[in-house]
Amino acid sequence: MVALRGKEIDTFLARPDPGRPIILLYGPDAGLVRERADALMASAVDDPHDPFATVRLDGDELAAEPSRLVDEAMTIPMFGGRRAIRVRAGSKSFASGVDTLADSALKDCRIVIEAGDIKPESPLRKACERAKTAVAIGCYPDGERDLAKLIDDELRLSNLRIAADARAALMTLLGGDRQASRNELRKLALYAHGNAEVTLDDVMASVSDASELKLDTIVDAAFGGRPAIVETEFAKAMVAGTYPGLIILAAQRHAAFLHKASLAVEDGAPASSVLESGYPRLHFSRKGAAENALRSFPSTRLLAIIDQLAAAALDARKQANLAAPIAQRALLAIAVNARRRS
Repeated sequence: MVALRGKEIDTFLARPDPGRPIILLYGPDAGLVRERADALMASAVDDPHDPFATVRLDGDELAAEPSRLVDEAMTIPMFGGRRAIRVRAGSKSFASGVDTLADSALKDCRIVIEAGDIKPESPLRKACERAKTAVAIGCYPDGERDLAKLIDDELRLSNLRIAADARAALMTLLGGDRQASRNELRKLALYAHGNAEVTLDDVMASVSDASELKLDTIVDAAFGGRPAIVETEFAKAMVAGTYPGLIILAAQRHAAFLHKASLAVEDGAPASSVLESGYPRLHFSRKGAAENALRSFPSTRLLAIIDQLAAAALDARKQANLAAPIAQRALLAIAVNARRRS
């Protein structure tokens, strides 16, 4: 069985084995699947955009005629050179085409298959794992070590360091999807351009502005002690396909905002003026809810909530299949606590 794991994956991707030209990429991290597929296509041919060198096939269409995969793989490019085929797998199986190719001698042709989180008993996965000329590579959400490396690699390109507290917060905000994480890091680097170091304020101000995803209602209900609304609005967000980690992120950002405001209020500043002058600027429609939250939660309690949300974000990333209940439980805990205090 040729299913690569751990360091084997990095070694193979850095220098793909020409004796294993059929490569299946699968798993829950769609961004990582795409990133690895892009890299494999780029290293397979001189120009991945050359229509004579690359072919893109739809898996469901291919399922109706699996022999087409064989025909394309055996085709000699009009102007010579190497060739690559990229297949986007769907719900229908074209494993018979892979089985046929597994017994064929492919010359200067790489086949990259992108799939979702397919099960071990999937015909496509079984075909690639048992073929001596194929490899199957699982693409799962980044762990702490992978995220740390990703952060360092992206920020190093912009000659940026990152403060310890900023790194700790950033680690909890990334990891659900490799490309999404990379995009957020590039946005952060652009935001911090001109500075030597990325600060916690930079992270909280620039990484994944969840307020644009209309999650304010859920967050304000949680900090306002209204668990019923949290449940209703959370269910709507799940139906709409919102990633649960983004809801936790919105709550983290708001908790950090409230904590900063609470410290100012405890130093004697009026709550209204603190909320109006805070950054990022709070929308006027949320001012009343924020004032109520400040009355319910002192700065020490808000700090504890920040820690709880960070733990929830980490758990949701480690257990992607349980991300929704983990996020909902964290928000409901805040709401119940707020209702008791009010």
